[in-house]
Amino acid sequence: MRLRNVPGARDDIANSPFTVKNETDCKGKWSEIFGNDHPVYIEIGMGKGQFIMELAKQHPENNYVGIEKYSSVLVRALEKQAEENLSNLFFIRMEAENIVEVFEKGEVAGIYLNFSDPWPKDRHAKRRLTSVQFLNRYEQILVAKGHVIFKTDNRDLFNFSLEQVELAPNWKLLNHTFDLHHSEYVKGNIMTEYETRFVEKGNAICRMDIMQEQMNII
Repeated sequence: MRLRNVPGARDDIANSPFTVKNETDCKGKWSEIFGNDHPVYIEIGMGKGQFIMELAKQHPENNYVGIEKYSSVLVRALEKQAEENLSNLFFIRMEAENIVEVFEKGEVAGIYLNFSDPWPKDRHAKRRLTSVQFLNRYEQILVAKGHVIFKTDNRDLFNFSLEQVELAPNWKLLNHTFDLHHSEYVKGNIMTEYETRFVEKGNAICRMDIMQEQMNII
């Protein structure tokens, strides 16, 4: 998908009080940044922020960090946050590959992946956010028995993701569905912008919940 360039987006992000700058300086310090010791949840590839902002509103007892690499998308979330001014939500513009440089081991309570880029070419499989390579990264920042919840309308990507969980020794598949909106797991579901669009078209949404069974010993 080609994204439209938004003039001045990077400046708006750099000047926003809702974005974290020098994110690698935050590692191990998120309780200081939020000013409390509440659990920290992250969404990787948060788009315009509809999902994570609704989560933050519904759960003031938690802290949230939205991660997005595209300035032209992130700036739209900042516009919404300027209106909502949610104290338990910050944003970072960064590449997902660098999350281990931003969060300390055990500093993240859970991870949300929503409608991630499928990277359809085989040679790009390692870039998929549900690949074994990324699951290994998540192990380095999640609490013990931390969860990753993944949603997509791309059946091929979902099948790949299920296979990756089987290949990752420290992960357990807790539940999954190939049609979220006609399953028991739809209760409490918060829809993303993409999800709303796909459901209106009649597309089935796949969802899985996986848990880290043990931490790697380093």
